[in-house]
Amino acid sequence: MARLPRLTVPGYPHHVIQRGNNRQQVFVDDQDRETLLGLLSEYATKHKVAIHAWVLMGNHFHLLATPATETGLPLMMQALGRRYVQIFNRRHARTGTLWEGRYRATLVQTDRYLLACMAYIDLNPVRAGLVTKAADWRWSSHRHYIGQQQDRLLTPHPLCWALGNTPFAREAAYADLVQQGVALDQQALLTDATLKGWVLGDRAFLDQIEAQTDRRTTRGRAGRPALKKPG
Repeated sequence: MARLPRLTVPGYPHHVIQRGNNRQQVFVDDQDRETLLGLLSEYATKHKVAIHAWVLMGNHFHLLATPATETGLPLMMQALGRRYVQIFNRRHARTGTLWEGRYRATLVQTDRYLLACMAYIDLNPVRAGLVTKAADWRWSSHRHYIGQQQDRLLTPHPLCWALGNTPFAREAAYADLVQQGVALDQQALLTDATLKGWVLGDRAFLDQIEAQTDRRTTRGRAGRPALKKPG
């Protein structure tokens, strides 16, 4: 079944994946990674997109972002992709495409899946066998949320502030949440929904988005609940 047309709804978090063409590397070295993050900061500000989480892998990257407008996310990703390829190609003396077509994205129900999506993003390098702990990977937003560094690119989602009454409590709660991991079925939901353009949420949320956008949101019923916020 063909994936659904990509959907962007302002005010809701979106999980975004951009892959390299034919799984090729999109970052040769740290300078490339710094370049992409700098461009991301520039275009996220310009197009009014709040970046909640990110991770840079070898041949792809993930974002969790909330656009303020319907066009903000696609305009940001279009500008980011085009400009980065220009710089990358010039720096590495190459020509041609770099990305595997357009970016993939899914709308995420905040209270049900946002924290699970953040943990999923943080744990990408662990699942890939690059590190044993999320905190060991430099190129993600994880260290910001556990208090090891400050990342001015990020706008923490209000749900993160609800993890604790103090910065230390929030950092400890988030570290524990990521340490718990993401169940395999939840990983599959997060990946499939994003790659195929489904909306990720419970039945009531899907009905709400369908009524709001007049667009089918999934090929079937919603999945089971994701990670719960620590009490």
